[in-house]
Amino acid sequence: MQLPKTAFSLRIYISETDSLDGRPLYEAIILQAKELKIAGATVFRSPMGFGASSHLHSAKILQLNPSLPLLVEIIDSRENLERLVPFLQEHITGGLVTLHPVEVLHHRAAPPVPQ
Repeated sequence: MQLPKTAFSLRIYISETDSLDGRPLYEAIILQAKELKIAGATVFRSPMGFGASSHLHSAKILQLNPSLPLLVEIIDSRENLERLVPFLQEHITGGLVTLHPVEVLHHRAAPPVPQ
């Protein structure tokens, strides 16, 4: 899939404990983006953060069940990303979604891995 030189980054800030139908919410978001044939998506896990509630989430060793912040970043044209927004609005109960213009400098599929 070819990205336009000026594309957009959809950034979704959620928690690793957020879920949808028994699976992690980040997984549901990635699978929905793939189904919509969006160019690409990546999930990043953060060791620390806080959001609208100001509750600090941390990977410190003394916490037994940390709920760490996740960032799902999805890159494509604005039009393609806007097709994902209704899904996000329906299924994200807490978090933040932002949209930013990005300049695409390089985008190619990796060569196949020899078997």
